[in-house]
Amino acid sequence: MENYEFFRAPQTIIYGQKSFEKVGQEASSRGKRALIVSDKIMDRLGYVHQCQEYLQDRGVESSIYLGVDSEPTDQYVAESLEIFKKENCDLVISVGGGSCIDTAKAIAVLAVNSGYIGDYMGGKKIASQPPIPHIAIPTTAGTGSEATDATVITNSSNQVKMMIKQPAFMPLIAIVDPLLTLSSPKHVTAATGIDALSHAVEAYLSKKAHPMTDTIALSAMKLIVENIQIAYSDGNNIKARGAMSLGSLQAGMAFSNSSVCLVHGMSRPIGALFHVPHGYSNAMLLPAVLEFSKDSCIDRLADLGRIFAKGRKVFSNAEAADLAVESVKKLCQTLHIPNLKGWGIDEKEFQLAISKMAKDAMESGSPANNPKVPTIQELEELYMDCFHYNFFLKKEAHND
Repeated sequence: MENYEFFRAPQTIIYGQKSFEKVGQEASSRGKRALIVSDKIMDRLGYVHQCQEYLQDRGVESSIYLGVDSEPTDQYVAESLEIFKKENCDLVISVGGGSCIDTAKAIAVLAVNSGYIGDYMGGKKIASQPPIPHIAIPTTAGTGSEATDATVITNSSNQVKMMIKQPAFMPLIAIVDPLLTLSSPKHVTAATGIDALSHAVEAYLSKKAHPMTDTIALSAMKLIVENIQIAYSDGNNIKARGAMSLGSLQAGMAFSNSSVCLVHGMSRPIGALFHVPHGYSNAMLLPAVLEFSKDSCIDRLADLGRIFAKGRKVFSNAEAADLAVESVKKLCQTLHIPNLKGWGIDEKEFQLAISKMAKDAMESGSPANNPKVPTIQELEELYMDCFHYNFFLKKEAHND
């Protein structure tokens, strides 16, 4: 039996305030013309222009694709790849959230490997040629996509979120500048922060976890738990923003090298069918999934509970695991995370979609990594539980 593990990360990670300024230096030794993949909000905030200036200072020309809008689709990939080829670009730079980074990952692979992005799902097609250089620059503390070898792209024809994972999709360089997250509004800070927490927690609870991923997953959980409410309440607190950026980066590395589990398996179909942003759908699902999984991972969940306890004595692992679930519920309540009904999804439409969502979730493979693997029937019931999920603590339920 094999007893070794792999740990993959970007070749270079540049972290800290003003690290964005290094993009020109890193790009200049790797290409002459970059395609900047971003969105209209990042352009409006001036980050795209700033990136172009840093590149120009180092003699690197650039073209822009700003078509990314919410969750990435195969259409965005096709449009941006066309610009990449037409403009004779030789490297790609993503500036934005996970959607921009995931789109750029697809370009980096497809620019030198043939086929449709969906061909690479489930390892059906393996990238035979090394990808073109990709510099990933996140502007949210959430997805951790800058440090993962996975991309999630929605198939426009069947509305399935394609989870594609292989080493070629790993960015060459990650530049993590917490100053870029200062512009994130409160609701984005909340959703992306819980998204990052779900990455760290699932990486730690996963059946594929190993000592290297455990170490950074625990670090990520601590950073996020201790700083998310500060970053939410005071968006200009650069110390908290820095901790969240680092936590998100570590969580990304952790789950990329172990795996995500049931939260992500359930989340992708919700995003594909009801267009709920990934961070929000993960946040809506995390407490209920932890409740469902708790009895199968009490010892590990206890470690999360003790982080929330902040040094207070917790007598047993069972009590600490209970505290973890209750604390995540309370956190979601404090950060004003809605349930699926509160998001505005029509209940009848949701019920009609449950069978497809459960099937798509199981086929993604992620639920199989969960400490407790649900049956299809349990998964369908869990979707319905999440629709009406009450984030209030048990002892407060009678006051609702």
